[in-house]
Amino acid sequence: MLAQPSGPVTRRLSRTEKLLKLAASIPRESLVAPGTCFGKFTKSQKFRLSVTALDFLAPYAKYKVWVKPGSEQSFLYGNHVLKSGLGRITESTAQYQGVVVYSMADVPLGFGVAARSTQECRKVDPLAIVVFHQADVGEYVRNEDTLT
Repeated sequence: MLAQPSGPVTRRLSRTEKLLKLAASIPRESLVAPGTCFGKFTKSQKFRLSVTALDFLAPYAKYKVWVKPGSEQSFLYGNHVLKSGLGRITESTAQYQGVVVYSMADVPLGFGVAARSTQECRKVDPLAIVVFHQADVGEYVRNEDTLT
């Protein structure tokens, strides 16, 4: 990841360097850890991924879902993915398996949970939900003041 001197990686490194310089002025006892927030624990002690982890986890995702261009905007507004908006799905995806949602141009859009397995997706009604929405890059705009 560090060997790629292109766009977003370079910006992340410069932000990290700035954070580390600022963190140097804080007493060690008060500092927990500088870095990127991957998610938070809910009140029931379940871990919920945040969209800030998308850039780090997307390249390593085992299960992926691609949505059609017409359904991208719907997903980015926080809606679930319907069968009619499904472009492709990784073979052997199990039901309730965590997935990374991509556009057809291979741009990661967010996280979700497969509502149906790959086999079931082939047979269901076009208006059936196939991926439950969990987090998307549209959250940057919708929740920019509360996102950490």
